[in-house]
Amino acid sequence: MAVDYLVIVVYLAGMLAMGWWGMRRARSKSEFLVAGRRLGPAMYSGTMAAIVLGGASTIGGVGLGYQYGLSGAWMVFTIGLGLLALSVFFSARIARLKVYTVSEMLDLRYGGRAGVISGVVMWAYTLMLAVTSTIAYATIFDVLFDMNRTLAIVLGGSIVVAYSTLGGMWSITLTDMVQFVVKTIGVLLLLLPIAVVKAGGFSEMKAQLPTEYFDPLGIGGETIFTYVLIYTFGMLIGQDIWQRVFTARSDTTAKWGGTVAGTYCLAYALAGAVIGTAAKVLYPKLGSPDDAFATIVKEELPVGVRGLVLAAALAAVMSTSSGALIACATVANNDIWSRLRGIVKAPAESAENAEEHDEVKGNRAFILIMGLAVICTAIAIDNVVEALTVAYNLLVGGLLVPILGGLVWKRGTVHGALAAVVVGGLAVVALMATYGILANEPVYYGLLASLAAYLAVSFATPATDAAVLAAWRERLAGRAPEAEPELASEPAATSR
Repeated sequence: MAVDYLVIVVYLAGMLAMGWWGMRRARSKSEFLVAGRRLGPAMYSGTMAAIVLGGASTIGGVGLGYQYGLSGAWMVFTIGLGLLALSVFFSARIARLKVYTVSEMLDLRYGGRAGVISGVVMWAYTLMLAVTSTIAYATIFDVLFDMNRTLAIVLGGSIVVAYSTLGGMWSITLTDMVQFVVKTIGVLLLLLPIAVVKAGGFSEMKAQLPTEYFDPLGIGGETIFTYVLIYTFGMLIGQDIWQRVFTARSDTTAKWGGTVAGTYCLAYALAGAVIGTAAKVLYPKLGSPDDAFATIVKEELPVGVRGLVLAAALAAVMSTSSGALIACATVANNDIWSRLRGIVKAPAESAENAEEHDEVKGNRAFILIMGLAVICTAIAIDNVVEALTVAYNLLVGGLLVPILGGLVWKRGTVHGALAAVVVGGLAVVALMATYGILANEPVYYGLLASLAAYLAVSFATPATDAAVLAAWRERLAGRAPEAEPELASEPAATSR
């Protein structure tokens, strides 16, 4: 294992070095939170693919393949579909808004007062997303070093917190590009073909396994529908995803770069399912499907290659973890803390002056604080699937309707948006307590309750002010100067 250890140590050291280098570039709020909005197509595509394909997509995707066969690809497949939908239909408009958070978009669209409540829901989602990725370190480091679970979480989490705190989005972007390359080589080019060969090829896999393992719909239509609701729609509205859209150099980059990343996700989904299916042939009686990835890596890969594939798993986990962490800190600072203190920031870019440097320090401090909270929560929580389900149920049930409604329906009002967030969020929590966290009913009925509240309250309250809508349309089209939205949000700002 010495060679494998060396590969992992070099990889982790490289992540920290990237963080240090990124710190030298992150000299303004824009540089720190959205990489100066300067990413070109290649870097944008790589980093977007890296953040959406995390530990759940890699370790969990292989586990679903082990349990259900090729239809186990549906979870990651719906993530790719969501990214494609976001990129084709919404990303160009989102990039033109020039904001930092989803809540700022809601304030622009509805004229203010939606920020804090929506920010709390988004913060809960990003926190739990970061927690689920951090828990996954325990699986990987257990294979590598037979390490205690708590120590593994602290070690992996500390490295992510360190490079994220140092350089913000620039550090995360640089590390994500490395992680994207490592993940592509480790999972797609090495583990996939080796697993299929070790299992005897596809003909032997078909001979050894039940026919339902090769049924594209074997996982069940209801499960697929739930995946679409949670993951496809979740991709459309998550702060972690939008914050990457904000890094694009242009709306064209956001659209086509995201399309490439979404297509990559579809290939990654199929690869994970095939690897899991091969693991089922090789190890038919594992204690848990989630052990399939670690087992096939540990038992079937040669020295050196094993280290690279485990580095790929670490890359998958770290990319999602760091993206969720900076999103969580951005929401906590900009949408909750600053507003509660009465410091309402205009969603426009400002000059790189002393105030900008102070904002960098403030956002850096929040990443550190949120990082410590994520590590402590990950130690306390044991079930990754439940934590991830809570995160996406809150996101979709509370925020999907007001966000998409604001983008496509001009009659929606701020009161309708607030009602949708509150009713949908509370309904999801109550239904999870009633039916269970992993049940399908919470997201189904929570989403319907949110939609009903949005429509009823919007029709029952005065339409959004024409000046606010005019400023929104100009901003959405990319024609308005970046300072203009401040005028539209000033009346709402004074009322917060």
